[in-house]
Amino acid sequence: MCGIVGAVGSRNIVPVLVEGLKRLEYRGYDSCGVAVLQDGQLRRSRSTQRVAELGQQTDHDGIASTVGIAHTRWATHGVPAVHNAHPHFSHGPGADAPTTKPGRVALVHNGIIENHEELRRELQAKGYVFLSQTDTEVIAHLVDHLYDGDLFAAVKAATARLTGAYAIAVFHRDEPQRVIGARQGSPLIMGVGGVDASERFLASDAMALAGVTDQIVYLEEGDVVDLQPGRHWIEHLGADGVHQRVDADQRPVRTVTAHSGAVELGPYRHYMQKEIFEQPRAIADTLEGVEAITPTLFGAEAEAVFNQIDRVLILACGTSYYSGSAAKYWLESIAQIPTQVEIASEYRYRDSVPDPRTLVVTISQSGETADTIAALKHARSLGMTQTLTICNVSTSAMVRECKLAYVTRAGVEVGVASTKAFTTQLAGLFLLTLTLAKQRGHLTADAEAQHLSAMRHLPVALQAVLALEPQIVAWAEAFARKDNALFLGRGLHYPIALEGALKLKEISYIHAEAYPAGELKHGPLALVTAEMPVVVVAPNDALLEKLKSNMQEVKARGGELYVCADVDTHIQAEPGIHVIRLPEHYGALSAILHVVPLQLLAYHTACAKGTDVDKPRNLAKSVTVE
Repeated sequence: MCGIVGAVGSRNIVPVLVEGLKRLEYRGYDSCGVAVLQDGQLRRSRSTQRVAELGQQTDHDGIASTVGIAHTRWATHGVPAVHNAHPHFSHGPGADAPTTKPGRVALVHNGIIENHEELRRELQAKGYVFLSQTDTEVIAHLVDHLYDGDLFAAVKAATARLTGAYAIAVFHRDEPQRVIGARQGSPLIMGVGGVDASERFLASDAMALAGVTDQIVYLEEGDVVDLQPGRHWIEHLGADGVHQRVDADQRPVRTVTAHSGAVELGPYRHYMQKEIFEQPRAIADTLEGVEAITPTLFGAEAEAVFNQIDRVLILACGTSYYSGSAAKYWLESIAQIPTQVEIASEYRYRDSVPDPRTLVVTISQSGETADTIAALKHARSLGMTQTLTICNVSTSAMVRECKLAYVTRAGVEVGVASTKAFTTQLAGLFLLTLTLAKQRGHLTADAEAQHLSAMRHLPVALQAVLALEPQIVAWAEAFARKDNALFLGRGLHYPIALEGALKLKEISYIHAEAYPAGELKHGPLALVTAEMPVVVVAPNDALLEKLKSNMQEVKARGGELYVCADVDTHIQAEPGIHVIRLPEHYGALSAILHVVPLQLLAYHTACAKGTDVDKPRNLAKSVTVE
């Protein structure tokens, strides 16, 4: 997951920037860089090595300044290279030898710009030279194009043109001692004071500023901040599309004593709530750099491996097992490849029929799950050597054990009940589905473009779902008085119902079970009474009418229905039927949106009951023993 550090001060801030990047290394990265304004010119050092090597490089290059920005990046498409590393410089019309004579703007960026291709064509027509494949370079050129003597105004104008998620830090050659930051869909904080009260900092994570300052301002969605020595101000983009100055009491300076972003709650009550709300950013980071569907997303050997497989075996535990169960629907319907999903702790203890032409896929948040590692080794011992992992930790055992990997970038997840790790796993598994479909000739160019566009829009769609939180709080008050609950889904959304039931069990201690809705009349309907709330996942898909019939079965027996419906399902609220409408139907990716209300329902029910949300009894975050 990418990291940002920026600073304006009265001392050489390059050591501060490098140290900040070191503190963000836990996020994982494949390149890093520092840019400064030195002697009236933009200068930078970039590397595909570790941050320690970058620090040595800045010393060797004599990089020093009182203003600068720095970045760690993890690419998910193509081979990581210095020319794709941040910070990026503008290369304006008429720029002579832009590799050695950069333009006026230096910029770093976290997130995904959905309309970068359109902006790239527009800027190229104006004479801008692109030296990378990143969407970030588009922003640098756009700021340069819109600059008319005021960097703050140029950044506001540029962000108004962007579609997607971003956190940026930028400075300009002609305005020394000024750094501008902006955020929408990706986190960004400001630090105040350091060796003296005049210093100002930007970072994507408070951990980056540990030991530098404990005075932190949490920027909000739509904020643009102007940092200068001894002063700063913030403007916020309102719903009317106009920026308004923000008073200091609206963005208070908080004293943050923690030395790790992993234990920094910010404005949230619990880590689980924070991590639920980080999902737009986590999805954006996980998809950063995905420009096309290609086997290289999964490693240099991926194309050769994918050519040798006829089926998929998914091994996982808990929440990861449910993400794999959802992926089975995608893999069989889109990629048309037979897929088997196994609970890892069961798989290695039963007799199975091995097939060497199987792609063995392990899924794990930590990459250290003992049962899954053991199941992987068992599969290999049976001659199934083509292996791939979907994992959130690049340095984990799972990544080392598998030939191929897609490392999600959910960031550190403190809450035991996994949330953002689950949705980013689904994103990675959907990319795997598309890759195998394309490799097997089942994905047209038009379908590929449509799927990629939908994935880039996910962070925005997730923000709209998160806005439903107040309605879910009202549901939670009713659930907190219950002892049992049923969750129903059909097709792809049955695993989502399973995940919703697991979340409620984990943190509220309410007994909850999930069933395919068609199974109601085969047993579970016997449990339905007015005291048994029934949660229904109701997307507008091919099974909707059958699902409505299942709902009527519950209603006829006095059951209380709580329905998460797409906006166009025409399911009406009435006595005994409570409805929350998601803002849009999202087709094959609907599962990623529909799980979020279930996460919030579990969270707020647990809050209402007063349980230990982040550390539920008897459970651990990473299960490293059998």
